[in-house]
Amino acid sequence: MRNMARCLILTCDQEATGAAKANGRIRTTLAKAKEVRPFIEKLITTAVKAKKCLDGANQIACRHARGSDEYKTWRTTEAGQAWLKAQSKYIHHRRRLFDVLRSNDVVLLLLEKLAPRFEDRPGGYTRVVHIAKRRLGDAAQLAFLEFVGEPTRLTVESKS
Repeated sequence: MRNMARCLILTCDQEATGAAKANGRIRTTLAKAKEVRPFIEKLITTAVKAKKCLDGANQIACRHARGSDEYKTWRTTEAGQAWLKAQSKYIHHRRRLFDVLRSNDVVLLLLEKLAPRFEDRPGGYTRVVHIAKRRLGDAAQLAFLEFVGEPTRLTVESKS
């Protein structure tokens, strides 16, 4: 499940033109897609929570340079302690994501690209789309596991 989640998240980093796959979509068996879907949804929820914590920390952050005397005195104030608490929540969520995904690149993509995309959405970040054609060899049912929201490269090309 970890590997499939990483693959799905990494597809969001591909360039739209000339990419072999559509952004935010992987093809897999129907059973695997249904099994991985809640796993990925929880990761995205954690990333959204991390982004909210980071935004809250940035709102109350000190504008002085790190290491300066003003910064050191600000850190001892109540606002400095509130910033530290918000920053520690962000770090906690980020470490939880890394613990599951085991890749800094994937965690960065999740926090920088996917969390802002799904920030206002309460849930249901992915969908499973059945494919009529079965897999050769074992005739397993195939499906696309994709992120909802922005159109994928395949849907944009089919409208043209």
